[in-house]
Amino acid sequence: MSLSKIAISLGLSVTTVSRALGGHGDVAVETRRRVEEEAQRIGYRANPIARRLRGGRSDAVGIVLPTGPGQFGEPFFLRLIAAIGPRLAEAGLDLIVSSARSGAEELALYRQFVENRRVDAMIVARTRLDDDRIAYLRHARLPFVTHGRTRAGGHASVDIDGARAFCEATQRLVAFGHRCIGFIGAPLDYGFGFFREAGWRSALAEAGLPGGPARFAEPSEENGHRLAHELLAGPERPTALLCATDRLAIGALHALGDAGLRPGYDVSVIGYDNSPVSNYAATPLTSYDPDIEGAAGRMLDMLLAQLAGQDGAGMNELRGATLVPRRSDGPAPDQNGQMKSRAISREERSDDERPHDTA
Repeated sequence: MSLSKIAISLGLSVTTVSRALGGHGDVAVETRRRVEEEAQRIGYRANPIARRLRGGRSDAVGIVLPTGPGQFGEPFFLRLIAAIGPRLAEAGLDLIVSSARSGAEELALYRQFVENRRVDAMIVARTRLDDDRIAYLRHARLPFVTHGRTRAGGHASVDIDGARAFCEATQRLVAFGHRCIGFIGAPLDYGFGFFREAGWRSALAEAGLPGGPARFAEPSEENGHRLAHELLAGPERPTALLCATDRLAIGALHALGDAGLRPGYDVSVIGYDNSPVSNYAATPLTSYDPDIEGAAGRMLDMLLAQLAGQDGAGMNELRGATLVPRRSDGPAPDQNGQMKSRAISREERSDDERPHDTA
């Protein structure tokens, strides 16, 4: 079916029909409604390439996933895409997923999306505190929303309060009697890496404790394993490890096993993401659930509002994460390596919070 047939049927010009289907604001609302109804009745679908060449909408939203070490295949990204896709489909929009290494390669892909008119908007994941992608999208005047905050601010964003979550996690460990709490974090130029480390550090200061030992790397099981080994071999071995992501925490659990240490008894471990593997680790991992699905819904609300003409500058939401206690954390061991008040602690904990018994 062609535009001309719709035009003849409605007694309109081909140009008017084309502009109505392209979403141009100079077409009367009633005319656009008639054109859209007729197009739907006859089963007309616009050629996306032709539409882009005419300067119309692509009816697509883009997201670029990072492919650097420890980044591609991140459970967070998979959950985010799974939550976003159906909502976009309901709104009649496609999701274009691509990948690139962070930095120049990633920014070049953003330029391709914009200059070739492949997308009407972008979702920016894993923000950096100083993020060139934000500056570029602003310059291009393309609607976008970020998962995470930036120093620049003033753009649509949804973030999880990582500082609060890691402050609470540290307070939990302090209440368990831990005094040397190590931190395995993501690079601090990432927004999430910065805020989670800040929460840990502020809670230690609030408790009157010195800053614990810390290591940083891209969030992967391999790096978590390596960095946990380094901390355990240090001059002051931590009795607890806070990990910026579950992937780092899973690696840390394996490092404890290598050292003959029992998670939740000898060394406590807390992660973040509540990824599926956290519940099925040899010692189920205490973690924080950031409700990615809920965050994705709010991101799409903001994106659709911008596509409808609203300004995204004031669209910001900071959401909370929920502790999911399992068996990888517990009371600190005493100086002889024995867990303090073991019998009492086992009575006080729920089934989900108790460490595994060992043979």
